[in-house]
Amino acid sequence: MNLQRKLAILADAAKYDASCASSGTATRDSRDGKGLGSTDSGMGICHSYAPDGRCISLLKILLTNACNYDCLYCINRASSNVPRARFTVEEAVQLTLDFYRRNYIEGLFLSSGIIRSPDYTMEQVVRVAKCLREDHHFRGYIHLKTIPEADDALIAEAGRYADRLSINIEVPTETSLKTLAPEKDVRAIRRTMGRLRLRLDEAQESAGDNRAPRFAPAGQSTQMIVGADAASDQTILQTSANLYGSYRLKRVYYSAFSPIPDASRNLPPRAPPLLREHRLYQADWLMRFYGFDAGEITDPRGDGMLPLDIDPKLAWALRHRERFPLDVNKASREDLLRVPGFGVRTVDRILAARRVTHLRAADLARLHVPRAKALPFIVLADHRPAPMLLDSNRLAALLRPPARQLGFEF
Repeated sequence: MNLQRKLAILADAAKYDASCASSGTATRDSRDGKGLGSTDSGMGICHSYAPDGRCISLLKILLTNACNYDCLYCINRASSNVPRARFTVEEAVQLTLDFYRRNYIEGLFLSSGIIRSPDYTMEQVVRVAKCLREDHHFRGYIHLKTIPEADDALIAEAGRYADRLSINIEVPTETSLKTLAPEKDVRAIRRTMGRLRLRLDEAQESAGDNRAPRFAPAGQSTQMIVGADAASDQTILQTSANLYGSYRLKRVYYSAFSPIPDASRNLPPRAPPLLREHRLYQADWLMRFYGFDAGEITDPRGDGMLPLDIDPKLAWALRHRERFPLDVNKASREDLLRVPGFGVRTVDRILAARRVTHLRAADLARLHVPRAKALPFIVLADHRPAPMLLDSNRLAALLRPPARQLGFEF
């Protein structure tokens, strides 16, 4: 099989893994004439977006899509009738270098099916990163998927060469994992996450010591499949909150389940709405940056699902109208972060501006705040919402985005 055919198979096989953003690593480049590559932004193959909005590009491949495991939700499972391919270590290295030299990518995202054993698979993955770093002095971004059952020495070596390591938790509950991926062990996954956290903490403590070994400066992340089991959004968010708190993950990625050929009867016949994935990302943002607890984002009186027609922050505000309207010129930062339409940067600008002026509605326009969403919930120097508006049953309808007619795709 030629290299181009291998690339077509193994790049397509890698597309289901969403956790490939390259934010948060150390800045490196080769402008001094030494080495190759950088961690600066670029254009290319797999487009992802960092928290600061940068578009980043990675060569996103599997080392092989052959796998000993038979995870029911995975297109590359052992029983799946798909074309198989495998890169040699040298081929994966050369592809990365060739794509970088053509300015297609800024880094590599490398995962693999499990072949022979977890240790053998992890050793092959690490060899790619080691060859890039040591033999070719590659200074671009490298993200490696970690095999949970692999030896701790291999995990440590992976962290030496990779910017980020990740282990997929797969589904939010242990029961679902046993049903859908019987060869995988949630305890092994969490043990490896715990070992990664200890090493990351040690690296952070010795950050000022140039003699200390480098270990995955962009941290660790994970991914959950949404809609492959019956778990509610509340269960998913509680699992994410636990992962953030216990293992100090940089990101939890959510990937909407996609039906696969010859699917098991244990899987749903159709994919969940992509909007559900989007709402989970919004809710995740509320936990990470807005001070929300996982237990308060969904309606405790409901079915544990996020509404699809409005964003979770607006849904929370409508359930807690007693906390509004807020006086923008007096409210605390924590309270302002809960106002629909107010982002973190907007709140910081409001706090800075109100030190020198009494904010008015026109000031919000200059801050690019979506005023239609925010005004029913706030008080300004020249604005107070109509007394009955907050209590009106019409408020949700007024704030709900209008329905759009779908067009034909031509």
